[in-house]
Amino acid sequence: MRLFVGDDWAEDHHDVEVMDSAGRRLAKARVPEGVAGMAKLHAIVGDLVGDDADEADEAEILVGIETDRGPWVAALIAAGYTVLAVNPLQASRFRDRLGFSGAKSDAGDAHVLADMVRTHAHELRPVAGDSARAEAIKVVARTHKTMIWERTRHTQRLRHALGDYFPAALVAFDDLDAADTLELLAKAPTPAQAARLTIAQISAALKRARRRDIPAKAAAIQTTLRSEQLGQPEVVAEAYAASVQALLAVLGVLNTQIKTLQGQVEAHFGQHPAAEIILSQPGLGTILGARVLAEFGDDPTRYASAKARKNYAGTSPITRASGKKKVVLARFVHNDRLIDALTTQAFSALQWSPGARAYYDRQRARGVGHSPALRQLANRLVGILHGCLKTGTLYDEATAWPQLTEKAAA
Repeated sequence: MRLFVGDDWAEDHHDVEVMDSAGRRLAKARVPEGVAGMAKLHAIVGDLVGDDADEADEAEILVGIETDRGPWVAALIAAGYTVLAVNPLQASRFRDRLGFSGAKSDAGDAHVLADMVRTHAHELRPVAGDSARAEAIKVVARTHKTMIWERTRHTQRLRHALGDYFPAALVAFDDLDAADTLELLAKAPTPAQAARLTIAQISAALKRARRRDIPAKAAAIQTTLRSEQLGQPEVVAEAYAASVQALLAVLGVLNTQIKTLQGQVEAHFGQHPAAEIILSQPGLGTILGARVLAEFGDDPTRYASAKARKNYAGTSPITRASGKKKVVLARFVHNDRLIDALTTQAFSALQWSPGARAYYDRQRARGVGHSPALRQLANRLVGILHGCLKTGTLYDEATAWPQLTEKAAA
């Protein structure tokens, strides 16, 4: 017996519909989020399965839902249901197949998901059974990266504000989110106050930030801050200074939390069994390796082949062919966090792996641009990582790039 459940989730409730193999609606309901809602869903399914123990054991419950994480999904998996993660874009396109009116409702979406699971379960991706350790790494690694992105956004806001009333600061300070810059700008947020900073004050901030060549840098900063520059009226400058001090406070907190989370990422990643294999890959350190593991997951059955892993990563190209026209394009729908980590790995591997460097140079010699060549290198590195994880072996330069290694030796 097979039952197909469509689960359209919201923040505080779920609209569910249960369908049989023939497409008949057996039950529909709105259940609350949490334990009470899960109990009600189990009761609905239990009534449909029946009281026969053998029949209950043989029953297969497939659930389609537009997410692959959270306590609700974990509870469904723990209950023995097969949970199929449906991309919202897939659900939207499938809804268009059932009607053209454009009507949409939560109950209707639950029906679409149930019917989609019934007819296309073989093409949908089951939620991966990642380990608790991998889930913990994902939580801290994603938060760490989010904090870095937030720091970049606030740094850009600080740059724009300084450019509007204090352009000399942009010349004096190369790194706006550095500790010495934050300290000096907090102490002297207006051009007039900055011009009164002494060499001793500047040197002390540079020393606390562990800068080198402090006397020369302090003198250069002071000269720049005291140089002539275009400015704003005093009252406007003071208003900008208040805004800048707020941004400086946020950046200071972000710097502290990024450092704290980095320690958490390193601690969790160091305890994972696959950490040694991932760290053996060229271009991957502890933080970058943790991000790659977090986004790929560690379920050994999730990727049937290296091609499947490359497709999920978004590094492999897509082909559009119609008649005599054939175009090969990059994938623009992908996991942003994963593609960011893999591209960074590829760029770093150019320095540490002769094989990766030779592969990249060969693409460039064919007339391929920097970004496409880097993406192709990242695609190749994903395949190498898949092979290492599948066989449980560490990265080996000669094995990874046999033709390029032999050519270099010759």
